[in-house]
Amino acid sequence: MASERNGERRGGERGGGRDGEWARHWTYPGVPGLDLLRARYVRHSFARHSHEGFVLGAVRRGIEDVVMPEGTIRARPGTVVMINPEVPHSAHAGAPEGWSYATLYPSSALVAGIAAEETTLRGTPGFSETIVEDEDTARLVRAVHRAAEEGNALAADSLLRVAVARLLRRHGQTLPDRAPRAAGARTASLARELLQERMAEPPSLEQLARELGTSPFALLRAFKATYGMPPHTWLTNARVRAARRLLEAGTAPAAAAVAVGFTDQPHLNRHFTRVVGVPPGAYQRERARTYKTGDGARP
Repeated sequence: MASERNGERRGGERGGGRDGEWARHWTYPGVPGLDLLRARYVRHSFARHSHEGFVLGAVRRGIEDVVMPEGTIRARPGTVVMINPEVPHSAHAGAPEGWSYATLYPSSALVAGIAAEETTLRGTPGFSETIVEDEDTARLVRAVHRAAEEGNALAADSLLRVAVARLLRRHGQTLPDRAPRAAGARTASLARELLQERMAEPPSLEQLARELGTSPFALLRAFKATYGMPPHTWLTNARVRAARRLLEAGTAPAAAAVAVGFTDQPHLNRHFTRVVGVPPGAYQRERARTYKTGDGARP
């Protein structure tokens, strides 16, 4: 892509960042229910986190190592990474030169609508595999970005639907019910609700366990078994999600940091960047630009 040759940097601004790193995380009004990330990372790594919607990623150059619950997968050019909602994962460079890629984050509702129209899947749709060799669909993922950046809503929406429908038909499945059944899972669910309610001033692990009538280590084991990460990691991820919503509503990053329980803006910056891929200020500027102008033109 032309803008890749020009070398955008972290936050979507032109010019090179450290080691030539750059990133743009944005929404395109022409395709509701979709976030987009296009980036080149070298030293950057993503902390363990999960998403409310889906992740569809296509590496263009280099190698991305994605650490999933079942092990590490190596995303190379010609592959498509598919991560279902709420599946914990982290990522880092798998080669000295890092990796550049295009990622789509379609909402669960958007994917469910495509599945209902184009597949025989019933219940909650998702993917049975995490990575597949599929150069044609990888090109479609990158083409969605290109169309959105050119402000071509018809092409962006069409290409997205073709890509998602193709992946669902080839690799789709009905996801299992997430309702907790075992006693440990029910305890973990209650702990999550309490942490969500007291996000800004959470209890200690010992206090949380005492309130739930269990022991700290039993709670740790139950929470990790249920959500794939310990309570403190889950809380950081939840705080970043809440900060995103505040930033999208126009809250200043410093105020958003305090509201969700981070010590200050640098504390938010560090965790936000390791989960979202860009700093909170850049994230907010992109959304203000797209919401105010309504265009998907390149920065």
